[in-house]
Amino acid sequence: MKIFTTRQQVTQYFANKTNKTVGFVPTMGALHNGHLSLIKQAQQISTEVVCSIFVNPTQFNDPKDLEKYPRPIAADIAMLEQAGCDILFNPAVDEMYDDNEKWHLDIGNLEHLLEGKFRPGHYQGVMQVVNKLFNIVTPDIAFFGQKDYQQFMVISKMVNLLSMPVKLVMCPILRDADGLAMSSRNIHLTADDRQHALILSKTLNWVKSNFDKENIPQLQQQAEQMIGAEPEISLEYFAIVDGSTLLPVTAATKNIVALVAARAGKTRLIDNMLML
Repeated sequence: MKIFTTRQQVTQYFANKTNKTVGFVPTMGALHNGHLSLIKQAQQISTEVVCSIFVNPTQFNDPKDLEKYPRPIAADIAMLEQAGCDILFNPAVDEMYDDNEKWHLDIGNLEHLLEGKFRPGHYQGVMQVVNKLFNIVTPDIAFFGQKDYQQFMVISKMVNLLSMPVKLVMCPILRDADGLAMSSRNIHLTADDRQHALILSKTLNWVKSNFDKENIPQLQQQAEQMIGAEPEISLEYFAIVDGSTLLPVTAATKNIVALVAARAGKTRLIDNMLML
């Protein structure tokens, strides 16, 4: 696996990428099997797979959250090599950002719903760095996990608005045997936190098993009560919405998704499940 740390190295390498299909998996490191499933899917439809590891400061609302974000780079490199990844792009912050750099892209109310409401400015930071990475790597296809469902929608909107020549693929959520969605943040969960956090996937599964489009308000209320009754879990939102807009479901809605965010102890977790 080739490891590049500068933009120039990457752009030089891909200067003549004729007859190559470049698949790209952008990450913030602390890799787990969920990330590796993205690499595997990229390998199936790409001739060369690039993974980036960059803990992006502009998408963190809380400096303490940025500071404690796990950065096990040696372990990450070993995992990528074992997975057969072709290239790792692992830049420093000053390689990606200039001083006093400005960015804003208007994506409408998508930025301010759900995650956007609880993490104002977060998605501007996400778009800023993904835009940079796409311009550096120039991938043909980019792969993202369904766990960050709203993030995928935000990046799709950016790609459309900026007419970027990249196809986006959303890959299914990988879960541990107990049902917890894989996340780099799970490392911060205590044993008790983890047990309590299982209520998120249990509730999503219950809603899916009992799903009735005509009964969404009651399902949502029941889900909130189920999660609210779990010790040490602080619910931020549980929403059953149109999967194409994240707005309330209407008669015309074809895709429906349930999304949840909560804190288990001090660790913030998100999860979702497709209903239709």
